[in-house]
Amino acid sequence: MVSDAIVATVVALAVTASFPFYLYGAWYILNQETVTWGVLTHHLKFIAVGLALTTIPVVTWMAPRFLSQIGGLTAVHVFLGLQAYAMLLLALTGIVRIFQVKHQHDLYHDPDDDVDIGDLHENMGAWRSRLRIGVVGYVFFWVLAWIIGMVRYLVEYVLYA
Repeated sequence: MVSDAIVATVVALAVTASFPFYLYGAWYILNQETVTWGVLTHHLKFIAVGLALTTIPVVTWMAPRFLSQIGGLTAVHVFLGLQAYAMLLLALTGIVRIFQVKHQHDLYHDPDDDVDIGDLHENMGAWRSRLRIGVVGYVFFWVLAWIIGMVRYLVEYVLYA
């Protein structure tokens, strides 16, 4: 059987490895003049890898062990992680609606640089705000949860092992 320290190390490496995928995905889409279908799918490939590298360890290893490790740092880690996922859900409420409207106007396959995305739907501004707040919030809480997670890792598996 594999020791908890080895699994914790793999989990820490996987979650840490997700951050460059998030950064590249964000950098890529922010540097595009027009978001076409190809740009969107390229961006989402990197974001999906980042989410998988974070979410799979959470669901398969961290969450099942939560009750056996309850304590101050664990509670803070879980709270921050849940806040990150809540912000991701907020972002998704904007992303889905923006995608639907842009898809209805065929702006992914036939982009029109003269079309102001804000003019496509009366709620577009609110959806874009949700997307921005959700993404920034996700990254903010993800980084805080990662820091606490790394402190927990060091305390539990390195310093006092």
